[in-house]
Amino acid sequence: MNVVITGASQGIGFGLAEKFASEGANLFLCSRNMDRHSGWQKEMMKKYDITISSYNADLSQKSETEGFADAVISAWNTIDILINNAGSFVPGSLYNEPEGNLEKMIELNLYSAYHLSRKLIPIMIQQGSGHIFNMCSVAALKAYPAGGSYSISKFALLGFSKNLRHEMKNFGIKVTSVHPGATFTPAWEGFAERSRIMEVSDIAELIWSASNLSPNACVEEILLRPQLGDI
Repeated sequence: MNVVITGASQGIGFGLAEKFASEGANLFLCSRNMDRHSGWQKEMMKKYDITISSYNADLSQKSETEGFADAVISAWNTIDILINNAGSFVPGSLYNEPEGNLEKMIELNLYSAYHLSRKLIPIMIQQGSGHIFNMCSVAALKAYPAGGSYSISKFALLGFSKNLRHEMKNFGIKVTSVHPGATFTPAWEGFAERSRIMEVSDIAELIWSASNLSPNACVEEILLRPQLGDI
């Protein structure tokens, strides 16, 4: 199994990389700081007898996204799973958030998935199979305080994901929108109520499970919230 994961140097993306590595998948990972994990990469390859490639790129930039896609295409003839996880959160209200925040959120949270998917989908179409996971958010389902342009970008990503699901179904390619609530990542470090936040492994387990259904079944959306509700 060949799996591409973006935003893989920390948080949910890194947890996904660890989960799929433990299940014997070959990985192609990308973030702005993947080189920080060369030791982990060597350890996982030895432990699970897999191959892991990593690539440093700022996926808010189309040229770097396409460069990453070209590297994947050069290395692999088949792609089983693409997880568009790269993203960023800058809190703020629409009327007073930093100037340029909307463009920043759209470029990374939406355009990265759009451009990478467009480059890699032809391989999936040719092989007649594949699964694309788009990391949306509960912020894609409802407005909330200080959501601002982040929420707009996630609503847009959900729209992209829904359209892609409709377009890809006749090619044998599955598309799943993932909506995590508060999950313990570096963004939540220092939060006092640690027990209120989900674990990265919770997200990874569900995505792994969704990727292992029969070809006749597609989980269209995954929604997870902390047991006591949103924070």
